[in-house]
Amino acid sequence: MKQLFGTDGIRGVANEYPMTAEMALRVGRVVATYFAEAASDSKIVIGKDTRLSGDMLESGIVAGICAAGANAYLTDVLPTPGVAFVTSALKAMAGIVVSASHNPYYDNGIKIFKGDGYKLSDETEIEIEKMILDETLPARKLDSRKIGTAHPYHPANSNYIAFLKNTLAADKPFQDLKIVLDCSNGATYQIAPKLFAELGAQVVSFAVQPDGININDDCGSEHPEALIQTVLRSRANIGLAFDGDGDRLIAVDESGRVLSGDHILAICARDMKQKGTLKNNLVVSTVMSNMGFGVALKQLQINHEVVQVGDRYVMQKMKAAGAVLGGEDSGHMIFADYHTTGDGMLTALKLIEAMQTEKKPLSELSAIMMVYPQVMINVAVNSKPAIESIPQIIEAIRSAEADLAQTGRVLVRYSGTQPLCRVMVEGPDEAKTQRICKQLSVIIKKSIGTG
Repeated sequence: MKQLFGTDGIRGVANEYPMTAEMALRVGRVVATYFAEAASDSKIVIGKDTRLSGDMLESGIVAGICAAGANAYLTDVLPTPGVAFVTSALKAMAGIVVSASHNPYYDNGIKIFKGDGYKLSDETEIEIEKMILDETLPARKLDSRKIGTAHPYHPANSNYIAFLKNTLAADKPFQDLKIVLDCSNGATYQIAPKLFAELGAQVVSFAVQPDGININDDCGSEHPEALIQTVLRSRANIGLAFDGDGDRLIAVDESGRVLSGDHILAICARDMKQKGTLKNNLVVSTVMSNMGFGVALKQLQINHEVVQVGDRYVMQKMKAAGAVLGGEDSGHMIFADYHTTGDGMLTALKLIEAMQTEKKPLSELSAIMMVYPQVMINVAVNSKPAIESIPQIIEAIRSAEADLAQTGRVLVRYSGTQPLCRVMVEGPDEAKTQRICKQLSVIIKKSIGTG
């Protein structure tokens, strides 16, 4: 079982293990060492979001990379998918992102991409983790004559914008649209307003003044309330909310209704099927997708594969099954014809493109899917023992499933990035779903919860 890596890299409270400057140095050194043999170039790309601890961790990673004889190429603030793009474009040996995604500012994390822009497999993470944790194993024989250097990579933003624009057919396809952007005071705060303005849209943007501690603070994909109000007040065609590192998207239609990742995925799947670009007539999603999503795909006669939570598992299944579209209800969306990882801005472009193809407002397109009532409660836990090893929890789950019969489902899983147990229940109506979810949460809290 992995000690450092969760569902999306290494994550924790900044300045506390494992998110320390010392650990960042070890990560940088080990990544440079691990990928050195297979790489023809010694470049490692590093990007970050806007949180306060980004400079500290970035500096540690750079020191480790240079000590191992590789060269660090710093993009400064850049969305996670932008780092993946630059890593691949530069034919670098690896890419590293300092970000904790949608978490509050006091958390931070380290995500690693291979040189081709894809996230690491579980097997690779285990190998790298062993090297990081093994104090007796030197990262490599260090040579004072072979020390790497650090280089600011200034073209990162403009190159990434050009890449995104090239996924669309026309030069200024959005010139008749008013778009509201919530950039979460995060990694998209500069690049998203610039991109959509250059595409011709009338842009209203907010949460674009990061100060190191306001990232994701009542804004972004986890907090759409301000976006709803701004869309309605501005009479905009669509509202788009990104998370702190820009790899996920939540949309708001012109009437102020929030569309989940499942909605966006269903709309894009239908659009791609109609255009003949949905390879193998297949979409991949995770176990967290709403039951209504599966029903919608069935009605569209689109095949559906389901994997565990984590966009890298979605991508792995897509590659194995020959799919080009997949994603998560949380807003991670992968368009494999264009990119190697989830990309919030690319998803936004493809969603708007579907609106324009259909010549319908987003509120009409979202009718493609009926959302089953879904309730999720996060229970803080002291530890993460195997769920199946706790009889009282297993008994409670079985009881809940019997109560729902064939009209809903129960999913209990640990967060891969936080000390939480996520209890999710879908059911036939809101009241019953709430009741069952609360009952389960109480039992889990008594068994393994904090406090």
